[in-house]
Parts: sequence; structure tokens; C-alpha cells
Amino acid sequence: MSVKTITKQNFNIEVLESEKPVLLDFWATWCGPCRMIAPVVEEIAAERSDIVVGKVNVDEQPELAQKFQIMSIPTLIVIKNGKITAQKVGVQPKAVIQAMIG
Repeated sequence: MSVKTITKQNFNIEVLESEKPVLLDFWATWCGPCRMIAPVVEEIAAERSDIVVGKVNVDEQPELAQKFQIMSIPTLIVIKNGKITAQKVGVQPKAVIQAMIG
């Protein structure tokens, strides 16, 4: 699957109502560490059809960044059944991200 762009308009449908776990990557275009982790997030999205992978641009979606109290980026959050089950800040190895998802 490809990475989905998550906005406040599609958040409920793509994330809260998803039957699959959702990995959200909060990022910004100017963020160097975000660019470092992006290929890993895209690789996970391509490899795993059992999850939804979404990216939230904090500059374009400040309401979502505020809702999740994002203070530093990149921040990765896993949501299952509408609830946060894991959260990590900063660049993470692929194995750590996979373990977050379960």
C-alpha cells in the first residue's frame, strides 16, 4: 500500500474508523530527521498490507498536531481501534517501528 496524506478532513475515516492499525508519521518539509525516516516509513507501507500508513504535515495540519500534542518531529504514533497504542519521537530504526505496530 502507499502512504496516505492525512488531513483534518479525512482523519476520522482514514484513522479513527480504520479496521487496521494506523501508523501516523508527523513531519514537515523543513525537518532533516523527517526526511531521513521517510524512506523507512514508505518501505513499511509497501511491505505491510495489514496496516494503514499515513503522513501528517504539521505545517499544513496544525489542528492535528495540536490534538496529538506534537512538540518534536518526526513523531510516530500507532493507533488501533481509535486509541493510541504506541508513540516514539525522533528517527527510529525500522525494527523499532515494526515492533511499535506489532
